Amino acid sequence: MTVLDRLTGLLGWVAAALFVLAGAMLTWEVIARYFFVRPTIWAAELSQYCLIWGCMLAMAGVLRMRRHIAVTAGLALMPPGGRKAADLAALAAVLVFSVVVTIYGWEIFYDSWVRGRTAGTMLDPPVWTVELAAPIGFALLAVQCVAEMARTWRDGAPEPGGHE
Repeated sequence: MTVLDRLTGLLGWVAAALFVLAGAMLTWEVIARYFFVRPTIWAAELSQYCLIWGCMLAMAGVLRMRRHIAVTAGLALMPPGGRKAADLAALAAVLVFSVVVTIYGWEIFYDSWVRGRTAGTMLDPPVWTVELAAPIGFALLAVQCVAEMARTWRDGAPEPGGHE
């Protein structure tokens, strides 16, 4: 198991914890709003932040496990060499997209950080705290794409519909 595998596994657990935390916050919001008639100013917004960060942190690990959405009907009919070429092409497309989102996401984050933008809500947190999730998540996804491309090049494409 590589350092990258360990990192993406750990971030997957962090993402899972963030999803549970978001669920707990939203549950509390429902209880506070409907049973106590005292809605919070923080639960909905912070749960959104948890969901965004959770999704961004989980992407690389999900790719490592090959659990992203894939159309496998055509792949099952291809010979191993065709599956390998299709897998490498798909990973290359994801890599290019990830690099573009990382670059533009960093620019958006940095602009908000320099300008001190806030959400403009009752809680009014700085927006860079959630915007930073995109460049971090997509940078990790880009690195995982390179690792998966090397794995596919060395071992061939995984079986269609299969996973680790």
